[in-house]
Amino acid sequence: MRINENYLNVKESYLFSEIARKVNDYAEKNPDKKIIRMGIGDVTLPLPPVVIDALHKAVDDMAAKETFHGYGPEQGYDFLREKIVAYYKENTIRIDINEVFISDGAKSDVGNITDLFDKDNVVLVPDPVYPVYVDTNIMNGRKIEYMQAKASNGFCPLPEPGVKADIIYLCSPNNPTGAVYTSEQLKAWVDYALKNDAIILFDAAYEAFIGDEKLPRSIYEIDGAKRCAIEFCSLSKTAGFTGTRCGYTIVPKDLKVEVTKLKKLLKVDSNVVELNKLWLRRQTTKFNGVSYIIQRGAEAVFTPEGRAQIKENIDYYKQNAKIIAETLDEVGIKYFGGENSPYIWLECPGSMRSWEFFDYLLESINVVGTPGAGFGANGEGYFRLTAFSDKDSTIEAMERFKKLFTPVPEPEIPEEPEADETAEPADEAPEAELVIEEPEASETPEAEE
Repeated sequence: MRINENYLNVKESYLFSEIARKVNDYAEKNPDKKIIRMGIGDVTLPLPPVVIDALHKAVDDMAAKETFHGYGPEQGYDFLREKIVAYYKENTIRIDINEVFISDGAKSDVGNITDLFDKDNVVLVPDPVYPVYVDTNIMNGRKIEYMQAKASNGFCPLPEPGVKADIIYLCSPNNPTGAVYTSEQLKAWVDYALKNDAIILFDAAYEAFIGDEKLPRSIYEIDGAKRCAIEFCSLSKTAGFTGTRCGYTIVPKDLKVEVTKLKKLLKVDSNVVELNKLWLRRQTTKFNGVSYIIQRGAEAVFTPEGRAQIKENIDYYKQNAKIIAETLDEVGIKYFGGENSPYIWLECPGSMRSWEFFDYLLESINVVGTPGAGFGANGEGYFRLTAFSDKDSTIEAMERFKKLFTPVPEPEIPEEPEADETAEPADEAPEAELVIEEPEASETPEAEE
C-alpha cells in the first residue's frame, strides 16, 4: 500500500488553524482580556427571516409522506437552479439550467473541480492567494506557477508574455486583498485563456459586495468567457450560509476540450468533450447533493423579499468595512479593498512582518486579524482584516487601533519673541558723573607706619 505522497508537500498547519491555536493559547493565559476576532471571514448576522421561514417549512415537508424527500438530484433541485438562472438573467447573462450545479459551498467545488484535469497541467495562481487554490493542486502533484499581485498593479495581476498555463485561478472581489478586476482586465485574461487553450476557474464568492455598477460581478459578462471559464459562487457571505452550506458552480456547455489522443479510449464520436458532462459524471459519482431543506432555504434567498433582506445584511458588513477604512485613513495606514469587498488589506506599519504584526495586535489591543504572509510571499508585510464582526465590536476594535497608532503629541515649547527691528531703541541711562571729594583736614595726625 502506498499513500498519495503529494500530501506530504502540503504545509502541516492550515493558516486559519494556526491562527486559532495562537489565539486560544493567548486567551487561556489571559482570561480577563476581551478578544475581538477580525481574522477568519465568518459572518455574525443570523440568517434572514425569509430563509428561516423556508427552512421551517421544508422541515415540515419532511414530516409528511406526501412531501417527504429522500435522495435528491446530485446537481440540485430545479426549483433552486431556476432561481439562479433568473438571477444571472437580471445581469443580462443567459445560462441554461443544466449548466448550474448546486454545491455545499464554493470551497468544496474549487478543490473538487481539479478531478477533471490531468496532473500534468500547469496551474497559475495569484500571490497572495486563498490557500485552497494552492493546497488542492499540491495534493494532486501539479506544477504551480505564481502571478505577481502587488501594490504596483493594485493586486490585480494581468497575463505576462512568456507565461504558459493550463489552469488559471482568479478571484474577484479578491480574497485576501479585496481588489476587484475591471471588465478590461478580465477581458485580457479571457483572451489569454482562449489563445492558450487554458481554463479559468473564477471564484465569485463575494460578488454581492460589488456596489460599483461599472465592475463585473461575473466573468460571463466578458465576451468569450463561456468558452474558457467555470464560475464558482457561494451563499456563505452573500446570505450568511457559512453554517448551513450552500453554493453553486456554473459549467457552460460551450466549454469544451480536445481529446483526440483519448478518442478511442473514451469511445466518443467527436474530437472534443464538454466539461459540463464530465463534471456531471464526477458529481453523480462522488457527491450526494445538498439536502432538500437547505436548498429550500437557498431558494428563498433569490425571492424579492430575500434579496431585500440579504441586502440589509451586506450593507451592514459594508458599513463595518467603511468604519475600518476611515480609521486606517485617520491613523495614516495604507490599505486596499474595503469598498466593494468585505476584506481590508493593510500595510503593516513600521515595516513589521506579518506574523510580528499579528502578535503585536493580539498582545497590545487584543484584536485578531490574518497575517498576509499566510497567503503567499507577496503577502509578507501585509495584514487582512474582515468586516464580518458585529458593528459594536468593529467600532471598539477601531477605537483600540486609534489609541495604539495615533502618536502622542510632543509638548509645545513656547518660542521666545523675536526682536522687533523696526522699534526705536530705548533711551539710554545717562552716564554717572564721577565726583571725587577732597577729604577735610584732620586735626589729629595720621599714625606713622
